[in-house]
Amino acid sequence: MEDGHTAPAPPFPGRDRAEEERVLQGVQAGEEGAFDRFVDVFGNRIYAFGLRMCGHREDAQDVFQETLLTAFQKISTLREPGALTTWLYRIVANSCLGRRRKSKFAPKHEESLEELLPQGGVVEAGPVLPDGSGPDGELYRRELSAAVEEAVRDLSPEYRIVWLMRDVEGLSTEETAQALDIGISNVKMRLHRARLALRKRLASYHPEDSA
Repeated sequence: MEDGHTAPAPPFPGRDRAEEERVLQGVQAGEEGAFDRFVDVFGNRIYAFGLRMCGHREDAQDVFQETLLTAFQKISTLREPGALTTWLYRIVANSCLGRRRKSKFAPKHEESLEELLPQGGVVEAGPVLPDGSGPDGELYRRELSAAVEEAVRDLSPEYRIVWLMRDVEGLSTEETAQALDIGISNVKMRLHRARLALRKRLASYHPEDSA
């Protein structure tokens, strides 16, 4: 895109926990080529998440390099193979949040979610993203994609990262809480508010909202 922003990468592939465990064991045992396999398994995931979170390839590349370096230095301390993905997401999240705060691409304005909350009590967020089946076909889908990208980019980092982990990457509430080192109730609150904010921003793309 002309302003340097890039559309979100495709969703992560399905997780193969057995493969993740084999990769961890190989790296910790110092097997030849084991860290190369680690990069093969997780590299695209790390870069894709950084791209979604940061919104620019330059920042995503920095996140990718920082995450791999940290993982290489500290993976020997991880004792539970089943915790590998959550552990890695924690590294990625810390890198993304740090990069976003100091990035030259960071938006000058980010939505205040308190201002976007409905008056008079909690309201269910409902589905956030329209299905893209508008009347103008490809033009509609391009406009929708740009609107979604802008709306997500304008979320404050703490809300954006929770929404990405839960609704895009498919982590559970518990995994998200562990990765971000926050409480489960905090994850649920941030996710709910992020969904409300996005739904409000994208209301004109929901047929039932524009009737």
